[in-house]
Amino acid sequence: MPKCLYCQQDNPPAEPECHHCGMPLPALADMAPARKQRRFLWFVVALTVFCAGMIVWLPRSIP
Repeated sequence: MPKCLYCQQDNPPAEPECHHCGMPLPALADMAPARKQRRFLWFVVALTVFCAGMIVWLPRSIP
């Protein structure tokens, strides 16, 4: 059941707007946590690749 972002009331599925306050309901609210988790995973992978590249590429000096 989609929850209204304004009045926090549950609404029947496939409703375009909240039946309590009339505001439009978010269309992709159910997929938001999965999308955020996937974006975070790609960020961690990119950061790992960047750090590994910097370890290999940066010059090392012997003290």
